[in-house]
Amino acid sequence: MTVREGSLEAPTRHPIDWRNPDYYDEASLHREQERIFDICHGCRRCVSLCNAFPTLFDLVDATRSGETHDVAKADYAKVVDQCYLCDLCYMTKCPYVPPHPWNVDFPHLMLRAKARKFLLGETRFRDRLLTSTDRLGKLATIPIVVRVVNKANETPLARKAMDKLLGVHPERKLPPYAAQRFSDLVQRSVAWPVRDGQRTPGKVAIFSTCYGEYNEPGIGLDLLRILDHNQIPYVLSEEQGCCGMPKLELGDLESVLRLKDANAAPLAALAREGYAILTPVPSCTLMFKSALPLTFPEDAEVKAISRAMFDPFEYLVLRDKDGLLRKDFKTPLGKVSYHIPCHSRVQNIGQKTREVLEWVPGTAVSTVERCAGHDGTWGVKSEFYSSSVKIGKPVFRQMAMSEPDYVTSDCPIAGRAILQGIEEAAAKDATPGRVTKAHPLTLIRIAYGLS
Repeated sequence: MTVREGSLEAPTRHPIDWRNPDYYDEASLHREQERIFDICHGCRRCVSLCNAFPTLFDLVDATRSGETHDVAKADYAKVVDQCYLCDLCYMTKCPYVPPHPWNVDFPHLMLRAKARKFLLGETRFRDRLLTSTDRLGKLATIPIVVRVVNKANETPLARKAMDKLLGVHPERKLPPYAAQRFSDLVQRSVAWPVRDGQRTPGKVAIFSTCYGEYNEPGIGLDLLRILDHNQIPYVLSEEQGCCGMPKLELGDLESVLRLKDANAAPLAALAREGYAILTPVPSCTLMFKSALPLTFPEDAEVKAISRAMFDPFEYLVLRDKDGLLRKDFKTPLGKVSYHIPCHSRVQNIGQKTREVLEWVPGTAVSTVERCAGHDGTWGVKSEFYSSSVKIGKPVFRQMAMSEPDYVTSDCPIAGRAILQGIEEAAAKDATPGRVTKAHPLTLIRIAYGLS
């Protein structure tokens, strides 16, 4: 095979070979890390994406030879800890991804290292706790408990204790838990006639996600109002558990397997019944669309779910192309500063949210296409908080620049991080910093004039 510089071909992805004993072998892992790190060191195209690459390049530059082979293998973990598996390097930057013969898949290499670390029991209790989103949500939303948890999350003394005991940074604003869960608030859909389009099924199944179920159920309810306005019948997927993305990012692949087994049968049944499956959180959509099919490539149920999975705004755009979407918007949104999160960008669907927002008369959308720095549970941790803020600062500045009526992001925790960043920058500069944050689904519900 001829070795060439870069590639103009569409990237392809190999399945994750996590059941192979060699996957966890230290010597084999280190050989692959050195091989790929050396390619990254010679390229450096991804230096601006996250802290993993600057950390790697600093390690190489600090050696006497200035070459990758002289970096201590123990220091490889410093690079791994800075990666939160956003996939942007693979999908948007790297010229050496397969089918290029160099076969560089940096995120999957980091996942392999995280999986070995987890297998050896070197993962902190804090990390296992934070990624148990479903269990935390069920506990935290118990009546009375929810008020105690939310109060503690806002109390400086309690936050200092969380920092000391768990390593959760006291300055990171945490999303509150809802007094009522999404599944308890959902009303039965109107029995609209099913109108299938050429590109879209005419009925929808909702996977609420842990965040939508326990933290911001209003986002899911706004999605249901939009569907109802467009006379699209919906159901709520039953027996839901976490999609598995937090555990994947931790390298806990056995938990990913257990969660996949819990979710696959009911979701696959809905897919086979002709439902489009929508989630209000991009990470969960991405998990079902691509991460699970790569982790369980032979699983027929996972394949069926992947084919039926849509980003909500991808679905709305395709529904419009089918001539089956209403555009009777009543309320202009003014100036909207829109952040497209990493897990939306790597779905390869384009900027569908921006496209839908721009349908609304009297609305001007400015788009920021850069990481906000929160990245799941990574930006909550004490040791990474300052790096998280550093990564997000350009986003905070750009989002506030146009003095928007709304700031918005498909990722609700990115939206919260952006709001916090804008408000803290305004307080520091003694400038007006009052901004209104709303999820894009909420904005479309407002634009339709729906209560």
